[in-house]
Amino acid sequence: MEYIYSAMLLHKAGQKVDEAHVKKVLEAAGIKVDEARIKALVSALEGVNI
Repeated sequence: MEYIYSAMLLHKAGQKVDEAHVKKVLEAAGIKVDEARIKALVSALEGVNI
């Protein structure tokens, strides 16, 4: 869920939801990131109106 939450937080803040930004948010929260999950999330959200 933390991956989805990071995307929602970025969107709410008006930031681009991309791999680099999602990774920064997760790392700032102290979460060990999984690059494959980040790529999958960003890919799944491409073209989606949050």
